[in-house]
Amino acid sequence: MAGLGIFLSLIGQDLNSGMPRFTFGLQGLVDGVGLVPLVMGLFGISEVLTELEKDERVEVIKTKITNLLPTREDWRQSTWPIIRGSVLGFFLGIIPGGGGIIANFMSYIMEKRLSKHPERFGKGEIAGVAGPESANNAAAGGAFIPLLSLGIPMNATVALLFAALLIHGVRPGPLLISEHPEIFWGIVASMYIGNIMLLVLNLPLIGVWVKVLKIPYRIIFPLILLFCIIGAYAISLSTLDLKLMFGFGILGYLMRKFDFDPAPLCLAFILGPLMEVSMRQALILSQGSFMIFFNRPLSAICLGIAAVLLLTNLIPFMKQRRKKLEEIQIKE
Repeated sequence: MAGLGIFLSLIGQDLNSGMPRFTFGLQGLVDGVGLVPLVMGLFGISEVLTELEKDERVEVIKTKITNLLPTREDWRQSTWPIIRGSVLGFFLGIIPGGGGIIANFMSYIMEKRLSKHPERFGKGEIAGVAGPESANNAAAGGAFIPLLSLGIPMNATVALLFAALLIHGVRPGPLLISEHPEIFWGIVASMYIGNIMLLVLNLPLIGVWVKVLKIPYRIIFPLILLFCIIGAYAISLSTLDLKLMFGFGILGYLMRKFDFDPAPLCLAFILGPLMEVSMRQALILSQGSFMIFFNRPLSAICLGIAAVLLLTNLIPFMKQRRKKLEEIQIKE
């Protein structure tokens, strides 16, 4: 899935030559595949297709909502996912091009790998909610550090805030705290106030959101399709995006059937352009020599960690295959 995500991220215009690649002669693909059609197709359209083939319709909520606050068992199960998600999201927020989307997917994948019951993910497992949400919040806060200290916006959302500060004559950077302490500490205070307001608003409104889950499937499914179509078309007003969305919807449906996880595909799709730019810059500096990735200690360590992670994925597969071969030999 990660390999497919990287391939999809390479569709569009080549960075160096400017020539189109993997576009199959379609002018609409010169700018690449959009993230919105991809995500809406894999998660929205595929969900509708999966639910339509089910014969039974499950009623989501029938009883009155109580016990909104987490129990002691909920805290026990979510403490470490919250800690891991916060640390992961914070560092991803500092990295250029990071942010909540990447932090969400990476935290979810990490928690699913570390969980003793990965089959519960996607069915209400608290670790699959606490970890990604913590990573998302931490990434939003982490993105402000390079903005306020160095004057470097790390994602599109923070870039808008950077532009707004410049319009008002405020230059984010090392002198921001000494020249405009009221703005710096005001931003810090707003984060605390904002989180408290979210808590105050969300808890009383849970009943309202649950009411949405009571809407019959014959109504909710057309609404999901309608919102997906509007969202995919509104980005660039292109019918090609609609076709891509439905194509990814069918792909997502098949992935669910064959137990493939869409999260690594989305994560690789987001990181693919950043990986390509960094790799080309390194190869230009080294005049085409791949040894630049091994000569630098930090790069070599990162590649070593990546290799170990890949091997850890292969070991369970090899053990399972060996176990099956032993069972076949015993039967013979």
